[in-house]
Amino acid sequence: MGIRPWVVVEPPDRRGLRRITIHGKTVGSAWSLRELRKVLHGLGYPDDMDLDDRARVHWRGGDSGVWPDDRGWRRRAVVAVMLSGLLGSLALHAVIGWSDALGALTFAQRLVGVLFLLAGAVQGIAVPAVVDYWGRRQVKLSGALVLLGVLMALATTSLLLFIWLQERELIPSVLAFLALWLWSLWALHTLIRDRVWRGIPHPRKFAAGVTFTALLTATSLGYSILYQPIAAPLHFVLKVEFGKPQTDADSPYVHVPLKLYAKNAGGIPVYLVVDDYTVYGHSAKFSDSGQGMKEWKGDEDGGWYATEAEKFVSNAEGEIIGSGQFQGPGSTLDVGEEFKKEKVITLPKDTKYETLDAHLSFAVLREDRGKIDEEFSYPKLSWMKSEGRYYCPPDGCGEHVIHHGKVRYNSNLINMTRKPRYVAAFWSPEQEPDVFISSFDFKTQKKTESIYDIYEALDPREVSIEAERYGLVWTFVNSNVSVKGLLNQ
Repeated sequence: MGIRPWVVVEPPDRRGLRRITIHGKTVGSAWSLRELRKVLHGLGYPDDMDLDDRARVHWRGGDSGVWPDDRGWRRRAVVAVMLSGLLGSLALHAVIGWSDALGALTFAQRLVGVLFLLAGAVQGIAVPAVVDYWGRRQVKLSGALVLLGVLMALATTSLLLFIWLQERELIPSVLAFLALWLWSLWALHTLIRDRVWRGIPHPRKFAAGVTFTALLTATSLGYSILYQPIAAPLHFVLKVEFGKPQTDADSPYVHVPLKLYAKNAGGIPVYLVVDDYTVYGHSAKFSDSGQGMKEWKGDEDGGWYATEAEKFVSNAEGEIIGSGQFQGPGSTLDVGEEFKKEKVITLPKDTKYETLDAHLSFAVLREDRGKIDEEFSYPKLSWMKSEGRYYCPPDGCGEHVIHHGKVRYNSNLINMTRKPRYVAAFWSPEQEPDVFISSFDFKTQKKTESIYDIYEALDPREVSIEAERYGLVWTFVNSNVSVKGLLNQ
């Protein structure tokens, strides 16, 4: 055995842990006398060994009664709070990054999603590191991993709160963001007070790596949200043409083919939110006096006015003689994709119309800005009563085919900081189509007496902002022909 004692118990460190050595070799550590006996039992020492026997145990920095962390409740409380915060932040990163990494349209958006998933993975590794760092510290990098996980939580929650402050909408998730943000401040303060960097090998390289990762994430996020949607413009090729009329001598009718065409010639795929083709028949009287130019103002009391005027055309009138949907709300038009459709317009041979005017229009939503739920593709009829569905009497609202569903922004960072947004489209053969995006879910208003009840519930400023935010734009084309010219064919 020699002169040197068998067992040496070192003084307590700052956490109250006492290192145990035998012949200069560390064999374990203990928080209490019970743990010391457990370590010695594992080394073959008897359970009833006299630990106060100076010939067998040498105590440094205090005898067998000095155990600052004998109970350890404070240390365990810190570990529990650290673990709960890291697990909550891990779940937050996973929710934000999962759908973006797998389903985002652009590479930059997917890269941001992957970065959030990697941040969640680092926090997952930091979870056992918390136990080790506030335990026996057998892994040198445990403190660095905990610090990195806390910094990621602080950065993400700060970003979420900053985005939320732009709208300041009352949503339950903001309480979770605020709680995690406060937790990250507390955790960072605890680690700084504990001087966690003392155990980090090459602290300067560690700081440089954290800074580079933060800059990469910020650059990718800014590119995906701001630059890329602006840099990729929309461009469409639209055509609407009247074909050669078909008839026979026994028929009093003329069938006029109508050819519709659309192609996405831009760099971004789009959703067709609502589309419409309408054919107008225009009739007019010849004005011998040449006073037609003065009639564009119409009835001053009625408040209407014409958008066109001709000197020798008087009392021009137009009415709808054909209308329908082109491709259908909820369908998509990918880059380079084209869509054709041909309809037949029926006219009597002795028609009173002087000209025919064909109008093709649709509203599109950029796929790099938002995603529309599949529910939007299924039409609902405003005049049909059904449980849990919107209804409006035809006398007050007319008759509309309605498409309604959730629309989500392409970055989950924004989705999680705002109320749900809904897109609603109204189509009728007798009226111009309409579409709006807002936080108003008109399913909650299941019955109205007038279509204007919905418009009154909308915030015009919000509708305008959401249309710009999601890239909702209208595109259209017109074609005008002479009826006599068609019949002469």
